[in-house]
Amino acid sequence: MSRSKAPLAFGLAAAGGIGYYLYSAGGDPKVAQKKAEADAHRASAKFKSEIPGRGEQAKKDAEKYGAEAGAKFDSALGKTQAELQKAAQETEAYAKDAKAAALKKVDEFDRKVEADAAKAKSGISSWFGGGK
Repeated sequence: MSRSKAPLAFGLAAAGGIGYYLYSAGGDPKVAQKKAEADAHRASAKFKSEIPGRGEQAKKDAEKYGAEAGAKFDSALGKTQAELQKAAQETEAYAKDAKAAALKKVDEFDRKVEADAAKAKSGISSWFGGGK
Protein backbone atom coordinates (compact mmCIF):
# COMPACT_ATOMS: atom_id res chain seq x y z
CA MET A 1 0.00 0.00 0.00
CA SER A 2 1.48 3.34 -0.96
CA ARG A 3 1.46 6.10 1.59
CA SER A 4 1.79 9.80 1.03
CA LYS A 5 5.32 11.11 1.33
CA ALA A 6 4.13 14.64 2.11
CA PRO A 7 4.33 14.26 5.93
CA LEU A 8 7.90 12.98 5.63
CA ALA A 9 8.83 15.90 3.35
CA PHE A 10 7.27 18.45 5.73
CA GLY A 11 9.01 16.85 8.67
CA LEU A 12 12.38 16.93 6.94
CA ALA A 13 11.85 20.56 5.89
CA ALA A 14 10.94 21.53 9.46
CA ALA A 15 13.94 19.68 10.89
CA GLY A 16 16.18 21.35 8.29
CA GLY A 17 14.80 24.78 9.17
CA ILE A 18 15.27 24.20 12.88
CA GLY A 19 18.79 22.90 12.26
CA TYR A 20 19.65 25.96 10.14
CA TYR A 21 18.54 28.45 12.80
CA LEU A 22 20.19 26.51 15.63
CA TYR A 23 23.45 26.33 13.67
CA SER A 24 23.39 30.05 12.74
CA ALA A 25 22.63 30.95 16.38
CA GLY A 26 25.56 28.92 17.66
CA GLY A 27 23.32 26.33 19.30
CA ASP A 28 21.34 28.79 21.46
CA PRO A 29 17.63 27.97 21.05
CA LYS A 30 16.40 31.41 22.21
CA VAL A 31 18.57 33.24 19.70
CA ALA A 32 17.49 30.78 16.96
CA GLN A 33 13.85 31.45 17.81
CA LYS A 34 14.35 35.22 17.62
CA LYS A 35 16.10 34.88 14.22
CA ALA A 36 13.30 32.67 12.90
CA GLU A 37 10.67 35.17 14.08
CA ALA A 38 12.58 38.07 12.50
CA ASP A 39 12.85 36.21 9.18
CA ALA A 40 9.14 35.34 9.28
CA HIS A 41 8.25 38.98 9.99
CA ARG A 42 10.50 40.21 7.15
CA ALA A 43 8.98 37.72 4.70
CA SER A 44 5.44 38.67 5.78
CA ALA A 45 6.15 42.39 5.37
CA LYS A 46 7.63 41.84 1.92
CA PHE A 47 4.67 39.75 0.87
CA LYS A 48 2.18 42.32 2.15
CA SER A 49 3.98 45.18 0.41
CA GLU A 50 3.78 43.41 -2.94
CA ILE A 51 0.10 42.52 -2.70
CA PRO A 52 -1.56 45.95 -3.24
CA GLY A 53 -0.02 46.45 -6.68
CA ARG A 54 -0.71 42.91 -7.67
CA GLY A 55 -4.24 43.07 -6.31
CA GLU A 56 -5.31 45.70 -8.85
CA GLN A 57 -3.61 43.82 -11.66
CA ALA A 58 -5.20 40.57 -10.50
CA LYS A 59 -8.60 42.29 -10.46
CA LYS A 60 -8.09 43.58 -14.01
CA ASP A 61 -6.91 40.16 -15.15
CA ALA A 62 -9.90 38.50 -13.51
CA GLU A 63 -12.29 40.92 -15.24
CA LYS A 64 -10.57 40.31 -18.58
CA TYR A 65 -10.64 36.54 -18.21
CA GLY A 66 -14.22 36.69 -16.96
CA ALA A 67 -15.28 38.65 -20.04
CA GLU A 68 -13.46 36.19 -22.31
CA ALA A 69 -15.04 33.23 -20.55
CA GLY A 70 -18.46 34.88 -20.80
CA ALA A 71 -18.00 35.47 -24.52
CA LYS A 72 -16.91 31.88 -25.06
CA PHE A 73 -19.88 30.63 -23.04
CA ASP A 74 -22.29 32.81 -25.02
CA SER A 75 -20.78 31.57 -28.29
CA ALA A 76 -21.04 27.94 -27.21
CA LEU A 77 -24.60 28.50 -26.01
CA GLY A 78 -25.57 30.07 -29.35
CA LYS A 79 -24.03 27.18 -31.29
CA THR A 80 -25.79 24.65 -29.07
CA GLN A 81 -29.14 26.37 -29.49
CA ALA A 82 -28.68 26.50 -33.27
CA GLU A 83 -27.81 22.79 -33.34
CA LEU A 84 -30.82 21.94 -31.18
CA GLN A 85 -33.11 23.97 -33.44
CA LYS A 86 -31.68 22.23 -36.52
CA ALA A 87 -32.13 18.82 -34.88
CA ALA A 88 -35.74 19.71 -33.98
CA GLN A 89 -36.45 20.73 -37.58
CA GLU A 90 -34.90 17.53 -38.91
CA THR A 91 -36.90 15.47 -36.43
CA GLU A 92 -40.11 17.26 -37.43
CA ALA A 93 -39.40 16.67 -41.13
CA TYR A 94 -38.67 12.99 -40.45
CA ALA A 95 -41.89 12.67 -38.47
CA LYS A 96 -43.87 14.25 -41.33
CA ASP A 97 -42.26 11.88 -43.84
CA ALA A 98 -42.94 8.88 -41.62
CA LYS A 99 -46.57 9.96 -41.16
CA ALA A 100 -47.03 10.44 -44.90
CA ALA A 101 -45.50 7.01 -45.61
CA ALA A 102 -47.72 5.37 -42.98
CA LEU A 103 -50.85 7.03 -44.35
CA LYS A 104 -49.90 5.93 -47.88
CA LYS A 105 -49.55 2.32 -46.69
CA VAL A 106 -52.91 2.56 -44.88
CA ASP A 107 -54.57 3.91 -48.04
CA GLU A 108 -53.06 1.11 -50.13
CA PHE A 109 -54.28 -1.45 -47.58
CA ASP A 110 -57.78 0.09 -47.58
CA ARG A 111 -57.96 0.03 -51.39
CA LYS A 112 -56.88 -3.60 -51.45
CA VAL A 113 -59.38 -4.57 -48.76
CA GLU A 114 -62.18 -2.74 -50.56
CA ALA A 115 -61.24 -4.36 -53.88
CA ASP A 116 -61.13 -7.80 -52.27
CA ALA A 117 -64.43 -7.14 -50.48
CA ALA A 118 -66.07 -6.08 -53.74
CA LYS A 119 -64.73 -9.17 -55.46
CA ALA A 120 -65.99 -11.37 -52.63
CA LYS A 121 -69.38 -9.67 -52.67
CA SER A 122 -69.78 -10.21 -56.39
CA GLY A 123 -68.75 -13.85 -55.95
CA ILE A 124 -71.31 -14.44 -53.23
CA SER A 125 -74.03 -12.65 -55.19
CA SER A 126 -73.39 -14.86 -58.18
CA TRP A 127 -74.10 -17.90 -56.05
CA PHE A 128 -77.54 -16.66 -55.28
CA GLY A 129 -78.22 -15.47 -58.77
CA GLY A 130 -77.95 -11.81 -58.02
CA GLY A 131 -76.49 -9.26 -60.36
CA LYS A 132 -73.65 -7.11 -59.75
